[in-house]
Amino acid sequence: MDLVFHLGAHATDDERLVRTLATNPEAMTAARSHAPAPVAYRMALRDALIGLKGRPADAATQDRLRTACLHGARGPVERLVFSYENFLALPERAIGASGLYPAAADKLVPLANLFPQDRTEFHLGLLDPALLLVALAARQPGRDFTELLCGHAPEDLRWGPVVTRMAEAAGRVGAKLVLWCNEDLPLLFPEVLRQMGGLPEAGALMGEYGLVEDLMQPEGARRLRAYLASHPPQTAEQRRKVLIAFLEKFARPEALVADVPLPGVSADLVAEIAARYAADVAEMARLPGVTLITP
Repeated sequence: MDLVFHLGAHATDDERLVRTLATNPEAMTAARSHAPAPVAYRMALRDALIGLKGRPADAATQDRLRTACLHGARGPVERLVFSYENFLALPERAIGASGLYPAAADKLVPLANLFPQDRTEFHLGLLDPALLLVALAARQPGRDFTELLCGHAPEDLRWGPVVTRMAEAAGRVGAKLVLWCNEDLPLLFPEVLRQMGGLPEAGALMGEYGLVEDLMQPEGARRLRAYLASHPPQTAEQRRKVLIAFLEKFARPEALVADVPLPGVSADLVAEIAARYAADVAEMARLPGVTLITP
């Protein structure tokens, strides 16, 4: 069996990936994939992780987990998809002494050891650290921003070190690490859905263009749906070209600009954070065992 853990990060897709997979039961069943409802498995996984303390699960534990995770499946299952933005950390622990997600790498082996004989993939949507800080601050309204930073300058909170550690941890258990930038997700959503769900390239999925339509004027979204119905793309590259063309013509300008209302963070500093983020992403793409999905 293949196990896919979608790890977040915080404030990336708001569970739209896993919810979209769940709204395509026929495609998922045909691919022998299943995205169980969170209520069916989160407590079971949590209890197992606490009890095992990182050790490989025994057969009885695996059987109990499978029973919980397969609830609601319509047929045989060879791929399970779990999604939880707190897999790596609760919001208040997303920044620590070593930077972003200090415990992230330590979480991967215990997750893989829940089903140690099966193949594991870790999927992670990255986010510009300035935007991540905005989201983390919003999730902790009573916390002082300086305290949230844990002694770091905003520009020093980078993805590169944590993803490097995660790639090394994933490699120790033979797991894949699949990344994408959340800023690109409207263009990549159909492709990320298929990779996560193990779904074939051919065939339309309900809701696969929802993110890009959210960025467009209503008339543009209507025209996009009509065009794709009459000209279904055959490859991911064809699909992205169509989406880019429609966005260039019909995007709402305000939807493409992100506000970064952080105390003491200037526009120049936001640009510096973005530049460091881009440099880190380029380096991550070269890490062994890492797949970076790009437009």
